Amino acid sequence: MSQHQLFGDKLVDEGYITQDELRVALKEQKISGKKLGEVLITLGFLSAEVSREIIGDVVGFSSMSLKGVLPDGAALALISESFARTHLVMPISLTDDHLKIAMSSPDDILLLDKIKRHIKRSLYLEPVLVVENEIQYAIDHFYGYELSIDGIIRELETGQAEVFLSGEQTEYSQPMVRLVDNILTDAVKKGASDIHFEPEEYYIRIRYRIDGVLQQIRLLHKSFWSALVVRLKVMSNLDLTDQRMPQDGRMDLLVHGREIDFRVSSLPGSHGENFVLRILDRDKGIIPLDDLGLDPHSLRELRLMMSRPTGILLVTGPTGSGKTTTLYSMLNEVNDEGVNIMTLEDPVEYPMNRIRQTAINEEIGMTFAAGIRSLMRQDPDIILIGEIRDGETAEMALRAAMTGHQVFATLHTNSAIGAIPRLLDIGISPSILSGNIIGIMAQRLTRRLCPHCREPYEPDAFEKKLVGFNDNEQVVLYKAKGCDLCGGVGFKGRLAVLETLRFNEELDDMLLGQASQHAMLEKALEQGYTSMLHNALRRVRAGETTLEEISRIVDLTELV
Repeated sequence: MSQHQLFGDKLVDEGYITQDELRVALKEQKISGKKLGEVLITLGFLSAEVSREIIGDVVGFSSMSLKGVLPDGAALALISESFARTHLVMPISLTDDHLKIAMSSPDDILLLDKIKRHIKRSLYLEPVLVVENEIQYAIDHFYGYELSIDGIIRELETGQAEVFLSGEQTEYSQPMVRLVDNILTDAVKKGASDIHFEPEEYYIRIRYRIDGVLQQIRLLHKSFWSALVVRLKVMSNLDLTDQRMPQDGRMDLLVHGREIDFRVSSLPGSHGENFVLRILDRDKGIIPLDDLGLDPHSLRELRLMMSRPTGILLVTGPTGSGKTTTLYSMLNEVNDEGVNIMTLEDPVEYPMNRIRQTAINEEIGMTFAAGIRSLMRQDPDIILIGEIRDGETAEMALRAAMTGHQVFATLHTNSAIGAIPRLLDIGISPSILSGNIIGIMAQRLTRRLCPHCREPYEPDAFEKKLVGFNDNEQVVLYKAKGCDLCGGVGFKGRLAVLETLRFNEELDDMLLGQASQHAMLEKALEQGYTSMLHNALRRVRAGETTLEEISRIVDLTELV
């Protein structure tokens, strides 16, 4: 019996997987050549958390492949090439005080001690098992080249970019290849959601969107643009010869040891093609509901809505307001062996195990409405619809809700109560809406004050009025300052600000009687509903964000 089978039998005996799942995994392990634990995670038979715990108990370390990994210049700088070659180790990523390092013998305590002495810094080492030939290839591939952005730009300025993609050299010897890789790695490390490459008349502007706000990172000379465009198009499989039409592409890369998806969009402009890369980090995409940072009232209301077995639950808000993250968290909460969950998305952003995910393709007639018709024949319990864009999609979604299914969907409106006139406007009758809407949740994201450097201050009389205090009350609010931990911005991370409108019989009757939006809102307030504005002000009073920050997402003039 092989070591893999012994390990698999242990997992079966302890109830983590079934015998059938072990057979499938062992077959796949022979085909792929990967470690059994890695295969079990890929197949969805074992969660990453459980796998790390079990594998840690049994063999003491995790494993990965270095194929397609992007190097982290900061990690490589810690370990010299001669040390790496002598001891066959490869630094993978450096995050805060955590160094992930590839080793062929991660249980070698003496070697780990040598590494700690070599790096001369107090870091937590995470050894990862990687086969020897991959470590050797990575050392040959990544060492000996300049990896800092400033150093690569100096290389480009000396004219070495002219040999870009020359057949005489390896791809990684080209400075433009390293420059793009470095920018992608840096953006992921800084938690960016988008990277903008913007050509101007004389220069190229590079910006990251971090916590919802664009920040300029670099300015490059316009002479680098043609090589940069070629590299971006090669990586994302776009047409190199077409510079007049918008194009969409994608690429999957290993950054800091984890798989990252990049959605690439090019748009012709007056000074050249504008590129925007949307970063989709699978490890961060699916967050437990308890970790979304929702206030207790919103979380309780959301869970009550999710407990209703049939009906439609709508999540509203503009692009970039975190609707998809919330929906995936909701699906993750109810994802169980006994439930058939199916989704229609445009596109599928985060693959999830046990969930049937289908991408919309309007070119071949696979619209949201057509997709719902097909899904209804697949015996679903829960259906997720990426976006309700028209009356036909809305009608099909409500028909699914009426026939005993739980439906989650997004809709573009400014408020929870605003979803009702929007649905009526696209042709849905009140009689169909009444009794079939579980609830509506509106969502925005606001930046969270950095807890390490936020500064207390006493607000003036006008600010006290806005946050709901009297002039004579002693009040302390906080403002942004900036430190090394938040990159000098004063904010780190984001908060979800919600308003949750849970429907009951009274609201259903008002909807059926075509009551005004104002009347329904008054009734909801009587039943404990709190608006997004008041929830945002609650965050300000708690010192989590600022008045200036919430003014970007809610209308403070209502309080004046």
